[in-house]
Amino acid sequence: MSSVREEGKDRIIFVTKEDHAAPSSAEFVEEDPDDPYEERGLILPNGDINWNCPCLGGMASGPCGTGFKDAFSCFHYSKEDVKGSDCLEQFRAMQECMQRYPELYPQEDDNVPQEQYKEIEQASEDAASAETSVANSTFTSEQDSNTKQSNTENSEAS
Repeated sequence: MSSVREEGKDRIIFVTKEDHAAPSSAEFVEEDPDDPYEERGLILPNGDINWNCPCLGGMASGPCGTGFKDAFSCFHYSKEDVKGSDCLEQFRAMQECMQRYPELYPQEDDNVPQEQYKEIEQASEDAASAETSVANSTFTSEQDSNTKQSNTENSEAS
């Protein structure tokens, strides 16, 4: 037979092997699909947006939460061929709000230390330079091939 003991805020329940041998009498309650406190994905079964979804990273709250909700709702419910193309004004308003609070909504470049930014910039320049060199050498090779082909054709015609 099981026993229960209270220790402060805790409740300790001891069970015996016999308690575990008997089938459970617990009744399962069917889940309510509209329960707002139940963790679900971003979109609820009824098609609404779950503003409590941790995947939103708290964007639905804070000083720009209303602007975020307006823009995201517009995008979600957009019927345009290019989804969200009718929401530019809402996204612009949200972006302007976020720019007023840079400590809460840092830009991606703000997270990169200045030294790393210079390294990234140098690497980008090096990559661009390498692409230009490859393009130029390819162009030069094609010119050489065309010149050789032209010379061969001229010598065969003679």
